[in-house]
Amino acid sequence: MKQIFYMWGNTFCRAILSIVLIITLAACAGQRKQHIVNVDEREVHNIIATLADDRLKGRAIFTPEIEEAAAFIAKEFEVAGLKPLEAGASDFLQRFQVTQIKPVLTEIVLNGEAVKEDSGFILSDQAGLNWNADPDVRVLRIREGESFRSKYREILEQEINAIVCVDKSFAKEFTYLKQHADGGRIILDESKRKKASVVFVLQEEQPSSFRVNYAGKVEKKELANVVGVLPGKSRATELVVFSGHYDHIGILKAVEQDSIANGADDDASGVTAVISLAKAFAKQEDNERTLIFAAFTGEESGGFGSQYFSRQLDPQDIVAMVNIEMIGKDSKFGPNSMYITGFEKSDFGNILQRNVKGTGFSFYADPYPEQNLFYRSDNATLAALGVPAHTVSTVQIDKDDYYHTVKDELKTLDIRNIVASINAIALGVRSIVAGKDTPTRLEPLKD
Repeated sequence: MKQIFYMWGNTFCRAILSIVLIITLAACAGQRKQHIVNVDEREVHNIIATLADDRLKGRAIFTPEIEEAAAFIAKEFEVAGLKPLEAGASDFLQRFQVTQIKPVLTEIVLNGEAVKEDSGFILSDQAGLNWNADPDVRVLRIREGESFRSKYREILEQEINAIVCVDKSFAKEFTYLKQHADGGRIILDESKRKKASVVFVLQEEQPSSFRVNYAGKVEKKELANVVGVLPGKSRATELVVFSGHYDHIGILKAVEQDSIANGADDDASGVTAVISLAKAFAKQEDNERTLIFAAFTGEESGGFGSQYFSRQLDPQDIVAMVNIEMIGKDSKFGPNSMYITGFEKSDFGNILQRNVKGTGFSFYADPYPEQNLFYRSDNATLAALGVPAHTVSTVQIDKDDYYHTVKDELKTLDIRNIVASINAIALGVRSIVAGKDTPTRLEPLKD
């Protein structure tokens, strides 16, 4: 009974929010018709249903299915009335090449005993390795109780040849990383190809001897972002970017006969928001700044789509970036709320919160600082260049059991939450789109 009342309460709250948003926006209509958003709940459902359908097999990069997803998004951009990013381009696809190094041979022998296939993987930008008790190979550990993510990142940043023994308490994280490693390394910039390699094994004890043989198949492959533009009027050279990533992690080990990681929340929900916002702003026809709508590829493999996109623009021209990531469920703060990563780094969040004042919707600071979310999504590259680029989200990342699993499906999402979030984003950025507010810039990261 309590659950029924809770569900009714959520629905009632969202209904009230929608009414308040409409009233608030209508009150401004006499001055400007700007940002009166009428997001169609059925259309939102249908877009996510298409992107998260089993037919697309989890939208893994380098597959025919992700190309089908890109074509669908491009069609939606065309329907919205957007223009391609590059003048004279025939479509909305922003194509680029990467180098993929996919393992074809992996042999890890510790103390004379071969490591089982599911207990070891290698991260290497090299076409081959042949280690046999090499003195420049360090043997390290990630111990139980340590921060796995922090230690993992710290080891990779050192760029050392290493064998890393991972405590079995991190089996879930290990399995996830192995799935990525088995898909191969991807290199966007050949000049930044790493010379060091790291071998990860799922065992506690450090070996006294080792032998590693590895061979990778090196290929040039194509990826593509989907990017559309709504030209601005009086301040057309100033850009506001709305983005989400349309790739996901594809096929996983079957769970109850289901092997497709559909990625409904991650990030079909975000891409749906981008498409919905594109249609809403295009109908208004009064954006003073130029709006760019981008569906990025390769986020799950290292953010390669957003990295390439960022290199095609002058970061000084970009006023703000709103990256939308996983908005399919209530946030930690309850219904009608979102959080913003890097809230304290600029006044972007304060602007959004000011613009939704009185609607019942709230934007909060990221409640998961230990997760380092600000630099884990597609806003990271532009943020590092000083752009006030932030991710807005609702996912409870510390307790979402569907994240990166085959259970991230449409049926687990709350479409009303997504619609409310889209409306709130549109209202929150209205003064930025209109050229009235310009978020403070970030401190660029040093190389």
